[in-house]
Amino acid sequence: MLTLHTGSDGTAVAVDGERIAAVGPAAELESAYPRARVRRWDGVVAPGALHQGALPDAPSARERVYALLRSGATAAQPAAFTDPELRAAAHRNGLAVDGRTPVLAVGSRADLAVRAPDGSCLATVLGGRLVHRRA
Repeated sequence: MLTLHTGSDGTAVAVDGERIAAVGPAAELESAYPRARVRRWDGVVAPGALHQGALPDAPSARERVYALLRSGATAAQPAAFTDPELRAAAHRNGLAVDGRTPVLAVGSRADLAVRAPDGSCLATVLGGRLVHRRA
């Protein structure tokens, strides 16, 4: 199913499965994809962040990876995942550990974050799946 993630700035990203189908003005994408599920966010839809450095402390590998997702990170440096439990948790969640900076480009993997005006993360999408949403 195609999903449109629209930001309060009037831009949108169309996600088809795990890939980006289109990026542009929300009104244009809503017209181009009238049957798409629309998620309207009170923030700006942007590429996910590349986390650099050590992972946040948490009681478990799963929680350490989720701390990255809460921050809007959709990718991290491979050096942070030498521990097999951390690598497994990252893999299960779909976190990219190749050290590449995510981009919003047609055909690329749908890894994005929605940022509030204060820069905090409202939502994180990995491979087209909503994996974090702030209440």
